[in-house]
Amino acid sequence: MALGAVAWRLSGLWLLMLLPSWAITLHGMRNLRMLIFHQCSHRNMFRRRRLDTAIGGAIASLLIVQHFERYSREHVSDHHAVHHMTLRDPTVQAFLITLDVHPGMSRARMYRRVLGKVCSPLFHAEFAWGRARSFWHGSMRAEKITALTLYGGTLAATVATGTWPAFLVIWCVPLFPLFQVSNVLRLCCKHTFPAPDAGVRRGKAYFGSLTNAVFLGEAAPTADLRGPARAKAWAGWVLRMTFVHAPIRFCVITADTPTHDYHHRYPSKKEWANYLFTRQHDLENGSPGWPSYRSCWGLGNAIDAVFDSLSAADPEEFDVRRIREVSKRELFAAFDD
Repeated sequence: MALGAVAWRLSGLWLLMLLPSWAITLHGMRNLRMLIFHQCSHRNMFRRRRLDTAIGGAIASLLIVQHFERYSREHVSDHHAVHHMTLRDPTVQAFLITLDVHPGMSRARMYRRVLGKVCSPLFHAEFAWGRARSFWHGSMRAEKITALTLYGGTLAATVATGTWPAFLVIWCVPLFPLFQVSNVLRLCCKHTFPAPDAGVRRGKAYFGSLTNAVFLGEAAPTADLRGPARAKAWAGWVLRMTFVHAPIRFCVITADTPTHDYHHRYPSKKEWANYLFTRQHDLENGSPGWPSYRSCWGLGNAIDAVFDSLSAADPEEFDVRRIREVSKRELFAAFDD
């Protein structure tokens, strides 16, 4: 925020500093939402219910996302229980309703549909409105008071001082469009849909098959390259690692997101801050009681795997028209993160 304020004050070419300012702010927002808020919803942050609830409510108020109590209830009961990756799961509803992608679509068509969404001002406006409604509807009084105090006070101060354009650019750009793009990209890579012939939909083997790890990076060039070919390969690798994989890790696949598969196997492990390492230890120990871990390298490969699974999924099982039969969740809340 300070970097953004300096860029705004100096103007001119200094406005380019808004790019790292937005990235750092977005990184903080996504870590709050994807790590702290998420662990609080499992009562696993400090393992003290009232404290975890207070922290979760404060984060919901700051980021204008689904209010804490409802998110915690739906996330644990519909996303982690027997309804995982069924029509009751908020993740599935987000695909079918918010992104409007369905079984039978080709991977290319899904990419076009999602790209059209994230580039659409109307989509972002509807997404932001949905976030606001899902926060306000049923939220705790403390959450409402916190949000009104934070944003009412900030808006009043910025209008009074004539700095409201800076507030919109420095804070609201990462809070709304950038946050929502990050949300969509992460949604598209975290869970695969069950195959029509998956058989019995229960047990560790089944549930373990629905989540892949997502690691950002790619193999270094082979050692047998020589001369200009070697230089070209290494230059391309460095550029992709620096300007593709690293920004995605920083702004999309943040915190413990790469090892989301471990979280679904052990959602209440108190070592949540070290999931990146505890997953590796579990893998090296043979993941007792669970199937072998699966991973995708690169965001594109991870999204490909999810889109391909949705394309091959049973169209009757994942018919968007049947959602009302199994879920009372409001459609405006259909944007799982």
